Amino acid sequence: MTTLTPSFNGGNSPEVAVSLPGESEPEAIPRRPSLRRLLARFRWRVVKRLFAAFLVGTVLKWTVVVPSMHEIDASLDFAPTVPEGGSAAVAMAAGLIDREVNEHGWTPNDPLFYPTAPLDNMPNFQIGMMRAASWFTIELLDQIGRVRGSGANDGDLERAAGLLQFPPDVWFIEPSMSWLPTATSEEQYRTAVQLLERYNERIASGQAVFELRADALATTLRQMSVDLASQAAQIDRVTSGERRLFDTSADDLFYQNKGMLYAYYMILNSLGSDFEGLINERTLRLGWTQALYDLRAGSQLAPLAVLNADSDRSIFANHLMLQGFYMKRAILQLEEVVNVLAI
Repeated sequence: MTTLTPSFNGGNSPEVAVSLPGESEPEAIPRRPSLRRLLARFRWRVVKRLFAAFLVGTVLKWTVVVPSMHEIDASLDFAPTVPEGGSAAVAMAAGLIDREVNEHGWTPNDPLFYPTAPLDNMPNFQIGMMRAASWFTIELLDQIGRVRGSGANDGDLERAAGLLQFPPDVWFIEPSMSWLPTATSEEQYRTAVQLLERYNERIASGQAVFELRADALATTLRQMSVDLASQAAQIDRVTSGERRLFDTSADDLFYQNKGMLYAYYMILNSLGSDFEGLINERTLRLGWTQALYDLRAGSQLAPLAVLNADSDRSIFANHLMLQGFYMKRAILQLEEVVNVLAI
């Protein structure tokens, strides 16, 4: 059949396009997309690619970047270099701070845009470690680092003790203090490490005091037990209140305690080397070893998730209570050693 198709040639009279049988109809000429449509397509492609990149970045952040930066280092094999004739305990305190600040990276003051900002276990662990190192440095200043506790303060120890009490969460800008750049927590702690190392070098050269007296050791151990007792009281407060199986406050306290127990174990173990003669002379080895055992056991607890279950009614564990058990046993052993030293 012959098909007649009217068309217009720009005038007013129509033209007729004839298509014979067996012939296809004339093809329509494709219209070019407008510039607005091209821009819309381009924007949509950009949005899709940005969204895909965001998803990939988020997955990589939580599966690769954050786990690689999350380091709770409670290694019992850590052994800093001790200068010949120096103090093993001073070297340990300085070495632990240096490791957390310079090797693992200080995380309690990380701002929101850092990959480690969502972490809470590692920052709490580091805060607990720093607290123990700070308390020990204060006892060095007040007791072991001066003659009979009444001599002049050692300048390096005095500065180090002050710097280690600096808040752990201060970044370059701290709005509560000033909007101007300020010294960060890790900068203060790095300076403290240098001061402790210099003090230890002066001990080795005989130019600084490191008293190996029974009363100096007794006071140091008593203050250590007081600090642990304050944390044990925090455990009692959390576990005696309303219990939730997954409790963020229990989780935070657990890792702070873990850091404290670990640092105190490492420092006390090193103090045993410094005061070995006195420990053997006063037959303190049994109590000393038991205190070390309990501190080590509490520091090595590593549950997959910290649970705060009701121990009387639940089949689940209460990790804070277990940690508190080791902590309180260590306190009792330290007090026994103190009592023997007082005789």
